Amino acid sequence: MDTFEANWIRSALSEYESALVRYAVHITRDIERAREVVQDTFLKLCSQKPSRLHDHLAQWLFTVCRNRALDVRRKERRMTALGDLEVGTTADGTPEPSLLVQRQEQLGQVLEIMRTLPPNQQEVLRLKFQNDLSYKQISRITKLSITNVGFLIHTGLKTIREKLETQSGERVMRRVK
Repeated sequence: MDTFEANWIRSALSEYESALVRYAVHITRDIERAREVVQDTFLKLCSQKPSRLHDHLAQWLFTVCRNRALDVRRKERRMTALGDLEVGTTADGTPEPSLLVQRQEQLGQVLEIMRTLPPNQQEVLRLKFQNDLSYKQISRITKLSITNVGFLIHTGLKTIREKLETQSGERVMRRVK
């Protein structure tokens, strides 16, 4: 492996490793298995030529990771409980504590509602919003049509919005009583 390829792999590792681990955890339901899956993914990347994957590296990584995670899940056929993963925060400035608490509560509500969605909706929403992939990339990763990806995202977001509005209305009613 030459210096260019080594730097390319290091760069891919630093850019995609944490996103791939989060993605694999949602499939395997086990952080250690997810890390192993991601390690396997990057080992496969080592055998690839940068020129072959230049235009679609993220898609390739997520596809390999997904396939490996599904293989592990099928093989083990056991689900282990997993505590909530911490969601990364940005260092764009320090929000006021009350605003931070409010955002955390809202995020918690959204994640709780997401857990009630069908697995395919959860997967496409995570790929879109946690990993910033395009519909086309998601389509190739999940083997769903682009139209189906769009439908699942739309339906998932609509469900989340409706449930958030319902929860918000219930809180207002409790305060009034």
